[in-house]
Amino acid sequence: MKKILIASSALVAAAFAGQAQASEPIKMSVGGYMNQWAGFADQEVGDRNNAFQSDTEIHFKGSTTLDNGIEVGAVVELEGETSSDQIDEQYLYVSGNFGRIEMGKNDSAADSMQIVAPAVGPVGVNDGDLDIWVNSYLIDTTIPTGDQNRVTYFTPSLGGFRAGVSFADDSNRNGATEIGGTSTYNNVSGSGDNIVSGALEYMGDFNGISLGVSAIGENWGEGNLVGGGLNVGFGNFTVGGSYSHTDDDYGFSEGSRNPDDTDQFDVGVSYEMDAAAVSLTYGYAEYGNGSRGNGTGEISTADLGLAYTLGAGVAWKSSIFWFDDEVDGAEDNDGYGVVTGLALTF
Repeated sequence: MKKILIASSALVAAAFAGQAQASEPIKMSVGGYMNQWAGFADQEVGDRNNAFQSDTEIHFKGSTTLDNGIEVGAVVELEGETSSDQIDEQYLYVSGNFGRIEMGKNDSAADSMQIVAPAVGPVGVNDGDLDIWVNSYLIDTTIPTGDQNRVTYFTPSLGGFRAGVSFADDSNRNGATEIGGTSTYNNVSGSGDNIVSGALEYMGDFNGISLGVSAIGENWGEGNLVGGGLNVGFGNFTVGGSYSHTDDDYGFSEGSRNPDDTDQFDVGVSYEMDAAAVSLTYGYAEYGNGSRGNGTGEISTADLGLAYTLGAGVAWKSSIFWFDDEVDGAEDNDGYGVVTGLALTF
């Protein structure tokens, strides 16, 4: 009898082990992108920043589907050249009928769900590369906190609506950027304030007219950031824009603040036909968190973007841009530039 029980237990254990191993093990795949740009810029304050610019990342991704249909995966994004933030993002995710959960160092739900004006060039006017080529304030209607150790939840899409919420705790790691005067991310020191953000989006299609709407918000420290975006597509055209308002004490502990609030927006239109695309975007900000003069001012900038797909994963992109940055307490700066190069995805 004892032998029978032992044999039966072994069979049951083997059956459960077989079920546990039914799903495929996670195998990482390699992807990413490489952008190589050459450009010329002319500005009133200072010389041009550089003539060449690189932006490369290697992405490692892998996932498996469990027997119950839930997908579990991992993402690691590695900077393609030496950087103070060598690992750009790293997180795991769990996805199923209940939605998607992400945990690790990555962008917030509000950042990833914000809709902005369409743009196809390498410079752009919103969260783009303008400050790489000239000395200017950078308009950004998305969330500026960037990658943080956080947990994020996205609901499933219901009738075109989807919501997301993120939370980064006060473990003194949020905003960690400096050790001994060297800019880096050390996973230890930082502002220590909770970061709570949320977003709601709607994506729909009505008789050939596509509509995308987003609303975002984030609380960090003593202040808030709120914003939203809208894109409408019809035929080969896409028209849209975005807006955000940032409190002067956003990201600060009690008693500290920026010189003033920041309000900024972008609007634009793009046209796509076969392998070619063109866009025209305009951005404006009345900012209170700048790095020159009194930290306040206003900037207007425009970008004409061109893109042409040469083949699978290979695109030629160009931008012609202009800006006018009126800084309080310092010399105003304005200028223009041209940037062109190849964007590779793999």
